[in-house]
Amino acid sequence: MKYKPLIIGDLIAPVPIVQGGMGVGISLSGLASAVASCGGIGVISAAQPGFRESDFLTNTIEANMRALAREIKTAKKNSNNGIIGVNIMVALNNYDDYVKCCIENNADIIISGAGLPMKLPELTNGSDIKIAPIVSSLKAAKVILQRWDKRYSKTADLIVIEGPKAGGHLGFHSDEAEHLENIDNEIKLIIEYKKEFEDKYNKHIPVVFGGGVFSSSDMSHYIYDIGTDGVQVATRFVATKECDADDAFKNAYINSKKEDIGIIKSPVGMPGRAILNSYIKKTALSRDPVTNCFRCIHKCNPAETPYCLSKALFNAANGDLDNALIFCGENAYKINEITTVKDVIENLLNYSIS
Repeated sequence: MKYKPLIIGDLIAPVPIVQGGMGVGISLSGLASAVASCGGIGVISAAQPGFRESDFLTNTIEANMRALAREIKTAKKNSNNGIIGVNIMVALNNYDDYVKCCIENNADIIISGAGLPMKLPELTNGSDIKIAPIVSSLKAAKVILQRWDKRYSKTADLIVIEGPKAGGHLGFHSDEAEHLENIDNEIKLIIEYKKEFEDKYNKHIPVVFGGGVFSSSDMSHYIYDIGTDGVQVATRFVATKECDADDAFKNAYINSKKEDIGIIKSPVGMPGRAILNSYIKKTALSRDPVTNCFRCIHKCNPAETPYCLSKALFNAANGDLDNALIFCGENAYKINEITTVKDVIENLLNYSIS
């Protein structure tokens, strides 16, 4: 049985898969355009996209904006105008500037989490760009949708639910991420709740779920059994030829074992899931002093943080894994080879897209 397209207003993705945004440098135009070319929604991460620019250290914000603009345009071109989104963390400094950059360069959708994107309707007012909050609970969905409705007379175009098996920063406390088992019920509650806003605004608000979606049976479960409109997939796209990360990063997934993956407290205080490599173990015992602060996350205190989040992620993307933070989803250890985006998508769908 073939899946229905994922329809977000006037955007129609024949393949109901949203590629998760992965920073730093893991999901840029290479991966995003490949996913969009296959009929899904490709997503670029707005987390330090300019880290390879020659003036990044001295001109960080401008380098990031220049690189993000280029990555959006390249992804749109290389996917023959496929659907391209940008994942922007609310916790980023200069959040407003990243939103503006997405609008000016014709991204199709902004997906925003790592905090509650309360101002997103205001920042996108007057544009055609779609807006999608990332939530991990009914409580968060209620807060966002009620605030957007009351303050801006606007609602979401898409809702992305991220469960506790996701990689990177998580919308759960550490103990919840380890033990929350009833995510299916939470998804159903959010699907039921958003109907109130569908009725008020006379529009369908699709819901996608991400976090541990690894197999065709996972995808079928969330769409057919739980009732989502699609799924978000990130980890499985890392070990593909099109992924923007260094091959050493991809091989870290391939070489990992189940016991190598766990919940950490990131330098900015949020729980996250990563490979427990030597660097993470070393910095849990003693600080790796911050020598250059990139002022990327507004809650980060470089005088106290155990290591620089951005630097550790730069190292990961560049393949320096001995000095890196390697974010991953819970099922990363199940990956055993580098393949292609098309192969991953067909494996998830359980049918050919040719």
